[in-house]
Amino acid sequence: MKKTFAVIFFMCSVSSLFIACSKSDTGSGGGTVSGGGGITFSCVGITPKFSTEIQPILNTVCSNNSACHAVGASNSGGPFTTHAEVFAKRSNIRVAILSGSMPKNTSLSQAQINAFLCWIDNGAPNN
Repeated sequence: MKKTFAVIFFMCSVSSLFIACSKSDTGSGGGTVSGGGGITFSCVGITPKFSTEIQPILNTVCSNNSACHAVGASNSGGPFTTHAEVFAKRSNIRVAILSGSMPKNTSLSQAQINAFLCWIDNGAPNN
């Protein structure tokens, strides 16, 4: 009986430890979320708009100035010049930003990371 109790106690303790240490993606509800690449962002009080916050990031970092995702781009992501193109790839973009694999050869500011990821987590509206 003592042996069974010890095994159950150990398993519960280990399970509690994993649950307490796991990362939680709270999405647009707020809080801080960490990505696999050490990227952290928070959506508390942030409701970015595509036209005023996301499109300028795309223009300066992703498409016009870098040509990685410009019109006619043939890389894995393709062009990111319109809302429809970005909307179609939003989950891939989110993963790439959180992992730190994008943007290549440059980086986003914390404000740009927050804006982009929070916009995606809020449904990526065309506003």
